[in-house]
Amino acid sequence: MSSDSFKPIYQGIIDGDAATVKEEVQAAVDANYPAEDILKKGLVPAMKEVGDLFEKGEYYVPEMLISARAMQGGLQILKPLLASAEVEPAGTVVLGTVQGDLHDIGKNLVGMMLEGAGFSLIDLGTDVSPDKFVEAVRDNKTDIIAMSALLTTTMPAMKTTIDALTEAGLRSKVLVMIGGAPVTAEYADNIGADGFAEDASRAASLAQTLLV
Repeated sequence: MSSDSFKPIYQGIIDGDAATVKEEVQAAVDANYPAEDILKKGLVPAMKEVGDLFEKGEYYVPEMLISARAMQGGLQILKPLLASAEVEPAGTVVLGTVQGDLHDIGKNLVGMMLEGAGFSLIDLGTDVSPDKFVEAVRDNKTDIIAMSALLTTTMPAMKTTIDALTEAGLRSKVLVMIGGAPVTAEYADNIGADGFAEDASRAASLAQTLLV
């Protein structure tokens, strides 16, 4: 199937036109296009383009958020079809804002970008204790843990979580990436994380790079 068949979906996501994306995804499903093709030739390339536009400074957070929401509208139609077709995701990411931190806008945008890149997401929400991260890894086939912190006072919870994974014997089984306004690549290195992303677009790219 040609990628040209999914141009209206692609353009709808670029434009942040949720109604068009839903309509075109449903039309593609009704025309018997495989859900995997719609995802990988329509949604995923569009979200990559949105990320590129953000990194070039042509899109800002509001535009990226609107595009991501449009993508999610289409993804909701595809999810049950992808599951029934047993399509493997790019990987599984456990996502959460660390203990003591209730900020979720950045985390939510990271989650949308990860889903737009084809990852399966387990979003634990905000104020997530190290034990909850450990439990999520233990209960799910997890490839990556993605932790967010927006306060300098909650950043130490990232290291506490990594230590808890080590104590549980799970650290070697998962990759850990961190991000958030006060977080730096140097801090990621200091606490033993596998990667750092400074924004949602780069978080999706980092997740893909870590799993190569």
